Amino acid sequence: MQNKIKRILIRLESLMVFRDLLKDEVVKKFIQLLETCDKKQSSKEFVSRYSDFLHHLVEHNMMLKLSEVCSFGDYLIHAILYRENSVSKMAEQVSPGQLPDWMPRELTKELNILGELAALSSPRIKSEWFHNHEPEEIISDLPEWEAFPKMYSIFEPDKPWGEGSARLLDFYSKYGSGIFARYKGFIWERSGDQGSLRGVDDPDPVRLSDFIGYKLQRNEIVENTLRFIKGYPANNLLLYGDRGTGKSSTVKALLNEYYDLGLRIIEIPKEFLADFGQILRMIRNRPQKFIAFIDDLSFSDEESSYTALKAVLEGSLENRPENLLVYATTNRRHLIKERFSDRAGLASGQADDEIHAADTMEEKLSLADRFGMTITFTAPDQEEYLTIVEGLADKRGIRIDKDVLHKKAIQWEMLYNGRSPRTALQFINWLEGQQKMNRESGG
Repeated sequence: MQNKIKRILIRLESLMVFRDLLKDEVVKKFIQLLETCDKKQSSKEFVSRYSDFLHHLVEHNMMLKLSEVCSFGDYLIHAILYRENSVSKMAEQVSPGQLPDWMPRELTKELNILGELAALSSPRIKSEWFHNHEPEEIISDLPEWEAFPKMYSIFEPDKPWGEGSARLLDFYSKYGSGIFARYKGFIWERSGDQGSLRGVDDPDPVRLSDFIGYKLQRNEIVENTLRFIKGYPANNLLLYGDRGTGKSSTVKALLNEYYDLGLRIIEIPKEFLADFGQILRMIRNRPQKFIAFIDDLSFSDEESSYTALKAVLEGSLENRPENLLVYATTNRRHLIKERFSDRAGLASGQADDEIHAADTMEEKLSLADRFGMTITFTAPDQEEYLTIVEGLADKRGIRIDKDVLHKKAIQWEMLYNGRSPRTALQFINWLEGQQKMNRESGG
């Protein structure tokens, strides 16, 4: 084995900040490949390890949606950016000048090692093999990967990666570390008794500028969110109103507007609200601002998970962290279903009925009051509905007589889901598709 490869393998063992990379499946396969350049290894072993590494690199790059060109450099940089390490966790909390002196030095040293590792191209490795063995056609014909990164520009071409350490620290400072740097939004999932955050690869791209109407409501939501992001007092929000009026889409749009300011959203299914405590502990002391988003919130009278939400809204022994707000949407004015029998229980003579039924009923009716603000989205009247339709048609570049547009839009809402922004959008989708099909067929 040639001295350079031997030296890199030894230097890899000195990694401390990025030590977890040595356990990475793709990196381990690459190290195993490098070790076969020794004279003692057979050509069969070399071909097997070469193909094994390339297979894993391709699979992981596709899974991570990295460049179409199979780049080992991109894979390593992705790991450097989005896997937590001691430097990234501290750099997201303090400015680079406040880091211990050893951290930037160690970061620079280790980045140089990883840059040298990425630079070991497939032609170079084949050359090292042929230096110790007889040339073989099957090895010459093995497919090759791209050594240098194609997607990421954090390190300059043809320069040691260590020279980009300041830019890397700036990245950690701005975006954070680990999954909170990699993803904008998350969904809380549970497998058995264990809950976890799943990063959303393709969040809804909706922006605030996409909406038409409801400006007053959205301005209140935006102002509250900006106060929260800036560290000022802000309220938990309940977005109440008719279906299809854009409540959920408004919350999703906040993520696309303010991700760069540190906003993240965690969607929590109603059935997992009892896991709120786990979520609080995961995000506590993180520099990002988190909105816990609960869509279509309501409870049956048998459910007790609303008590977990109430504890978060009101506070419990474990205080809600300052970097968390709760935004929920609902179509119900009263979040917990109330039965006529609940009110009958106030004057019931049944021995099995609760003595203090009024207290129970009051608790059920007051959950909405525990949100700091309730923003109401009501269904549009016909004039508002047609204004939304006109605005959407203009955004799509649809050319049609105004009276014809209105007539078709009214027919659509009568046939389908009634007047709402969602209905208007569905109508415009149909109309645009119909026009394109007619043009294609020459109609």
